[in-house]
Amino acid sequence: MKEGKNYECFFDTSSLFKLYHKEEGTEELLDFFNNERIDSIYLANIATIEFCSVVWKKCRKKDINEQQANFLIKNFNKDKKNYNLVPFTDRLRNISEQLIGKHWKTGLRTLDSIQLASGLIIKSEIEYYFTSDIILTEIAKLEGLKIKLLNCWNSYL
Repeated sequence: MKEGKNYECFFDTSSLFKLYHKEEGTEELLDFFNNERIDSIYLANIATIEFCSVVWKKCRKKDINEQQANFLIKNFNKDKKNYNLVPFTDRLRNISEQLIGKHWKTGLRTLDSIQLASGLIIKSEIEYYFTSDIILTEIAKLEGLKIKLLNCWNSYL
């Protein structure tokens, strides 16, 4: 059994996808899982929709085929019960709107604002906010979240 602290973590969709499909950052994420005890993974409620969007985009771009896409979605749907979804509430919507108004110059996008607001709502419950998005990383740091940045790029969806 691993010794040390048990972690509660938030995964945005860019990091979540790495658990299901090997790409840049997957090994780094798996190393974290192998070395640390993860008690819970939190996701924004929209992550379930974004996950499907990412899978079908990968298929459209010919990075994966349709059979692989269906396999990834089937596995994710099977695992969904193991994740804690942050509910989309009026409070979350208000925080998201405020974040867009506050960080518009940085380029905070709509769905990223929902991801960030979801992490902020449960900030006291999580140790790390996992992402692979540079812009989201910078804004999340400004908002006081402790970030685990996985080999990233600027745009995921």
